[in-house]
Amino acid sequence: MALSISRRVARSLGLLGQWRHVGSVSVVNGSSRCSHDLHSIGSQESLSTVEFSRSLRDGAFFFGCRRLSTSILTPNGEADFPSDLLSKKKVIVPDREIGLYQDLVIPVTNFLGEEKGLMVLAGDIFDVPIRKDIVHRVVRWQLAKRQQGTHSTKTISEVSGTGKKPWRQKGTGRARHGSRRGPQFRGGATMHGPKPRSHAIKLNKKVRRLGLKIALTARAGEGKLLVFDDMEIPTHKTKNVVNYVQQMENTKKVLLVDGGPINEKLKLATQNLHYVNVLPSIGLNVYSILLHDTLVMSRSAVNMIVDRMHTPINR
Repeated sequence: MALSISRRVARSLGLLGQWRHVGSVSVVNGSSRCSHDLHSIGSQESLSTVEFSRSLRDGAFFFGCRRLSTSILTPNGEADFPSDLLSKKKVIVPDREIGLYQDLVIPVTNFLGEEKGLMVLAGDIFDVPIRKDIVHRVVRWQLAKRQQGTHSTKTISEVSGTGKKPWRQKGTGRARHGSRRGPQFRGGATMHGPKPRSHAIKLNKKVRRLGLKIALTARAGEGKLLVFDDMEIPTHKTKNVVNYVQQMENTKKVLLVDGGPINEKLKLATQNLHYVNVLPSIGLNVYSILLHDTLVMSRSAVNMIVDRMHTPINR
């Protein structure tokens, strides 16, 4: 609408030819010649100072030079814009929308980087909507449940000491007492102190299951979920696992998940690495996934997780 208004104003002033000349911005070597066009218009005798200022105020010059910024701020162009002010960081944009329950196709490799085919991940497990509140509830439930709760203090009946009255009730001028084992004496009891108890809180099974699905979806959406054909390694040497982890991009902490019992060679190769942990599929949990930035699962582990998630909940 603003463009049509500026056209009518310019036409009424007899400046349509000059406005078109301003609107054509030629780009050569990544730079604009808008200033040259402005000089050519200003030098024409038919365009007075008042008329030229009106054309600027009406927006004709702005619409003519609106492509100026796009031609200058091009990293590949030979413009005068300082290159050190242009950001060289890659903006990571997900190539798909997460949470649509779509099946995912992921390549299968091994520790040596060999291609072992493809695998389809169920969308109702690896592509669910992300909900941070569910993850928070599951993590709280896990941390509360794993507390030992063995703290204990002695009450007045459990503390060691005599039961004799320390002094008579009246006549001494001192406060009356009936036992040396009271909390106000040194070595006495602790009142209202902690006793062994369970810190576990109740959380529905469907919420726990949903939290695991969300954690798996987050790793899959970040591209940090790798599927291996198996967890077999040639030797039990730690340096081999170190080399495998170094080949992974942007990896600081790895969680290896196998379907069955952990391979003895893999257990020996990773036991001295604080940034590599191994779990069976039955022990996979939300908190462990969040502690590691990369999740590596075997085919059998994925199949067992899918079977576990599809099993009806016993009520």
